[in-house]
Amino acid sequence: MELRQLRYFVKVAELKNFSSAARLLNITQSTLSQQIRQLEQELGVELLIRDSRHVELNDMGKVFLPSARRTLQEANTCIERIHDVQGLRSGTLNIGVTFTFSKLLKESVIAFLKKYPDIQLNICCYSMEELMEKLKKGEIDLALSYKPSINYEDIDSHILFDNHLSVIMRKGHPLANKKLLRFQDLEDWRIALPAKGLQARNTFDRIVNGQNYYLNVCLEVNDADILLDLAASSDMITLLSSATSRHNENVIAVPLDYANTDMEGCFHILKNAYMKHTTKEFLRLLCENKIYDMTLMDILQKK
Repeated sequence: MELRQLRYFVKVAELKNFSSAARLLNITQSTLSQQIRQLEQELGVELLIRDSRHVELNDMGKVFLPSARRTLQEANTCIERIHDVQGLRSGTLNIGVTFTFSKLLKESVIAFLKKYPDIQLNICCYSMEELMEKLKKGEIDLALSYKPSINYEDIDSHILFDNHLSVIMRKGHPLANKKLLRFQDLEDWRIALPAKGLQARNTFDRIVNGQNYYLNVCLEVNDADILLDLAASSDMITLLSSATSRHNENVIAVPLDYANTDMEGCFHILKNAYMKHTTKEFLRLLCENKIYDMTLMDILQKK
């Protein structure tokens, strides 16, 4: 049994299609089919139900898939530990981040790349649900987001900083001198909201659920940069975490006067998995950014 055969099997199981899997694996479909057949012959069982259009796991395949994933993860961990021994002189760090959280990474990314130019840093934006799935599959080493609304059994989550949903507006806006705002204060202003599914929007929806507010929502966008630019260049207001606006000198963040506006920043790792030195170092650099809680260093020392 070879690791590549396990990798091929897992990809076919995930995509349920030989041609799609072969394309992503950069091999021919005939090679992929042959390798899966050899794996089945060695195991003495069939793993897949095949027809002309798609592929499904049979009962044996469903039992075998978690073990195949664990074996691949353990093999990757061996490689990662070797890279760690090399003293952060090579290797890759894969980070997944939610769309609205990505605004907070700029300083840490620049500092990391400057200090470790030989480390390949890959950062991609996903929804919370996609981040958790990618962590479970070992496709990312670290996930960064605001606190999710549900707990994930296979994931360890740790708070980086406390934050809250706030009203974001340009400097000089008539509401900018307020200490706190309620939704009644916003009824005379056009509002650009983060799109549904983003964590700031989830927090907003949770607060307004069942309430009779007359808000003039004229736009929904799934990009925090666009929302900040709109707020900075017009009388339009938006609602994001106050941390999102931290590096934009053209806007003001005014807290909402409600009890359930918490948007705690968190990092997430696979439970009981090996944490690479590169992951620890990136998180350490996040600690140097003043919005982060320095107790994070205590967490890292235990990993």
